[in-house]
Amino acid sequence: MEKDSKPLSFALIGRSGCGKGTQAQLLMKHFGNLFYLSTGGLLRNLAKLDTSAGKRAKEILGNGELIPDFMIIGLWMRELCINLKDDQGILFDGALRRLVEAKQADGFFNFLGRKGNFFPILLDISREEAFDRLTKRRICKSCGRIIPYVGDFKNLEKCDNCGGELSNRQDDKPEAINNRLDYFDTQVIEVLEYYKKDNRLITVNGEQSIEDVFKDIIKAVEEKR
Repeated sequence: MEKDSKPLSFALIGRSGCGKGTQAQLLMKHFGNLFYLSTGGLLRNLAKLDTSAGKRAKEILGNGELIPDFMIIGLWMRELCINLKDDQGILFDGALRRLVEAKQADGFFNFLGRKGNFFPILLDISREEAFDRLTKRRICKSCGRIIPYVGDFKNLEKCDNCGGELSNRQDDKPEAINNRLDYFDTQVIEVLEYYKKDNRLITVNGEQSIEDVFKDIIKAVEEKR
């Protein structure tokens, strides 16, 4: 696959609880100039707007339903077209979870001449591991930081960011968790197969320590370049 001098871009993919947010922060620190694109953040901002689309998005999210493909793609495409600088790579967090998204992202990277420098990364954990992590992870009541149930984070009694009180997330109920895991097994798997076809997918064992997962990501990216 042809490479060029354009910035590197990444998409973190995996079951809920696999550590995408944690690894995203490490990638941001390591590569420095990445444009962080969070689908969840874009949708939450949309739902705050006093517009027809904002109100409808708030209703859909409140019911635990799926936002349509065209809206998700439109949100992150607009964000990138307006804000992405020529010297910035892109870090997708919570995006490219549907086949149509992956294909649209490829179209965008082709448009920019960057497809050869885009790396989709699967943080691979089992469904059982994901369920265990999601039922035990916590959130800070003060700053909203999500505390993963891995490594030393398991022993935290207060938020390591602000010292706030920790509690379980409202949406981390067994039925809701299983719905999210079902979605991965039926929808996201198509994205993984799409990237596997031309040997672009990087697969990393997500059941290691946070540090070892990150080391494997960097090693794999260097080998692909």
